Order: sequence, then C-alpha cells, then structure tokens
Amino acid sequence: MKDSNIAIKAEHLGKCYRIGLKDDMHDTFGASVWNFLKSPLGNYQKYRSLYNFDDIKPDQEAAPSDVTWALRDISFEIKVGEIVGIIGVNGAGKSTLLKILSRITPPTIGKASLKGKVCSLLEVGTGFHQELTGRENVYMNGTILGMRKKEIDKKFEEIVEFSGVEKFIDTPVKRYSSGMRVRLAFAVAAHLEPEILLIDEVLAVGDARFQKKCLNKMQDVSRQGRTILFVSHNMPSITSLCPRTILLDAGGVLADGPSQDVVKAYLHSEKSSKAIREWPVLEDAPGDDVVRLCAMRVKTEDGQTTESVEARQSFGIEIEYEVLQYKKILLVYFYVMNDEGIEVFRSFQSDLSSQIGPFKPGRYVSTAWIPGNFLGEGFLYVSPTIRTRFPGTPHVRLKEAVVFQVVPNLDCDSATGDYFPLGKRRYGVVRPLLKWESNFTQSKPQTFVAEVEK
Repeated sequence: MKDSNIAIKAEHLGKCYRIGLKDDMHDTFGASVWNFLKSPLGNYQKYRSLYNFDDIKPDQEAAPSDVTWALRDISFEIKVGEIVGIIGVNGAGKSTLLKILSRITPPTIGKASLKGKVCSLLEVGTGFHQELTGRENVYMNGTILGMRKKEIDKKFEEIVEFSGVEKFIDTPVKRYSSGMRVRLAFAVAAHLEPEILLIDEVLAVGDARFQKKCLNKMQDVSRQGRTILFVSHNMPSITSLCPRTILLDAGGVLADGPSQDVVKAYLHSEKSSKAIREWPVLEDAPGDDVVRLCAMRVKTEDGQTTESVEARQSFGIEIEYEVLQYKKILLVYFYVMNDEGIEVFRSFQSDLSSQIGPFKPGRYVSTAWIPGNFLGEGFLYVSPTIRTRFPGTPHVRLKEAVVFQVVPNLDCDSATGDYFPLGKRRYGVVRPLLKWESNFTQSKPQTFVAEVEK
C-alpha cells in the first residue's frame, strides 16, 4: 500500500462458493444403472469445479444455480489506529470478510492489503491445540505472531492474570470451557501487540464482567496506534467502542459511516415503524390455553393510534388480551428498547397495586400511560409479556411487538429548550423536564489589597 496511514485496504473483494444441488431421481432400472456407471466421472467433474470459477464473471447478474456469493464487490479503507465495527444479519458476509483478511481463505476476485502483523479471533478455540496446555498455547500463539520467547516471557503473567485462568494454565485446553478458551485467546491476542486485531463475535461467549474488560482493553489497544476490526451483534458494544461502522447486506456494503447512524439504519431496516398489532382470530394469537394476546397499540390521549409521538406529549401503551382460564393470577408487563438495543425501562401492571386477584375469563384492555418530556427522541420498541404469578410461567412473550418514534416538538417549552437547534437530538435514554430553582445571594463587598514592591 502506498499510503502509510492505511492499515487495511479492500479492493472489489468477492468470494463465491459452490453449493450442493439435489441429485436427479431415476424412475427406471436402466437409468439407475447408467447413472451408477457414469457417477465416477460426474464426481470428478464436481470436485474439479469446487474451486474453479472460470465460468463466473464478477459483473454477471445471474450466477449459476450451484454458485452463491458470500461477498461481492467489497471496497473500503481503514486507517492505522481505527476501531471499525462490522454489523449485518446472519449470512451477510461478516465472517467471510474476516477470514479473507486473516488469509484463511483467498478471495475469488479482488485484493485485500494489510499493513503489519495480524491476529484474529474468529471462533472459540481458533489457533489453540487441544492437547497442549494453556501455557504452551500462549507461547505457540506468540511464536506464530512473530514474538520472541523473551517478549512472551515479559507479557506472560499479564496475559494469565487478564484471562483469569491462573488455576488451569497448566491444564490441557481440551478440558477448558468455551468461556475459558475465549478469555485466554483474547488475552493472548490483546497483549502480544499485533498491529491489526480481527475479532468475530467471540466475546458473546464471555460473561458481562469479562466483556467489559475486553471492551476497555480494545480501547487501550487502539490508543496505542493499533487497528481493530470488530464484528458483533451487540449494538451497544458497537456504538460505544467503534466510532465507525460498516453495514454488510447480502455480501455487499450497505452503509459505511458514524456508528450511531449506521446502527440506526440497520435497526430500522429490520423493523418497520408499526404502532399497532392485532390478531382477530384468537387461535392464531400469541399465547396458550391460559391467555392470548389479541392486540397491542400505541395511542394518544384522545384514543388515536399513532406511530409518531411528540416528545412533550403523554401517550399510552395498550395491551388487549383474552383470559381463557379462571383463577389465574396474571402478571402483565412490557419493556421498551431504544435504537442501540439498550433497555430503557420496564413497566408492570401491578406496580401500583400490591395484590392483583385472579382474573375472570374474558377480554381485558390494559393501558400504561407514559408522561410527556420523559423519553428521548428516536425509535423505541415495545415487547409485551404475560405470565402467571405463582408459578412464574410465561404464556405470552413477543419481542418488539410494536414500534414507534419519539420526535422533537417545534417550540421550546420542553426538555430540549432553546439550547439545541431544531432536529438536533439530545443525548441520553430519557429527557425529563425537571423543575429548577435559582436564587441570587448578594455577596458582601470585598477589599482587595495589592502589594507594591518596594
């Protein structure tokens, strides 16, 4: 690469694979015998074509039926010291991209250039020999990365302490749990100072405390001038760690820019704004023989269903359900998530009542009213749950049943005030309008004496 400030450069990357097709079935004995006789030649031709794509052109719109493109025409540049997130649905090409950058698999078309030593964490246990101990695997991985034994010796204690597997460091890795393997693998990758670190969703295996340690460590690594490419389905981790994010879809780059904007585009592409869900046929409604969810709505104070709520206006979350069995104490509640996948709050029907008696069979409509000047602007996703209280058995559990948007108001008598310009979103999950009091206390006059040099 000519530009010394570019750590990773992908130029029109593409990767395609041959997939299996259903064999033809033969109705006659003669056709079956003929297929058996010619099968060695057919199998040989299939084997030769597995890695031969001479019949495929990069700009070809309609590929053969036995060819699928995992990546197609991917181009981007990542500067030295950048932390870049890669997001997308399953099958979008994220892992394939990292395998190409790690030199595990070659691209079908295009070129990828990397500047510096690369360390990759692509899946649990990658690069570890199952029969070797944790200690031996640390030294083996360090040697593969080009480290000398003296350099590994200096980092060894720090690696083991970070991983938290001190007690088992001399135990064969095959006896480690998946979480222990991930902790040790990440500790090795982060402490042996590679210039480029590629991480593919392996942190999802670790517990919450270790994930936080990893995120802090990656921030420290980036400050040292090293480059990180981070694949994850955890949107809060992406937005908090990565200033820039690339969104992949169907093997191509759908968006590339600031993480907040790209994550919002990703979430909105997966969920359209629908403020009402109804199930007219009870048998098709979510639930079981105890209770069924009939409808879920976002409503204004005058009873109108709305997909857009002004920030200063109060509104209601309405849950309509049918109780089918008598003498059941039901707990009805919902939780609200924001654009970044963060839970904003939960609300229970029983919050204002210490005891709710058994529900009689029949139709119920429960509404929770949310005050104005409480929620921050953006899209919010409501997930309802209905379960029996004793025992706590869930009967209705529907993720992101309705979606609505909180929008800023056009005047200034709200929590936004006149400080933020129109259309500017205030940071934070909530935006309460709080009462402030300010009192002026007149200070006593003070006499200042200046010393004059004699």
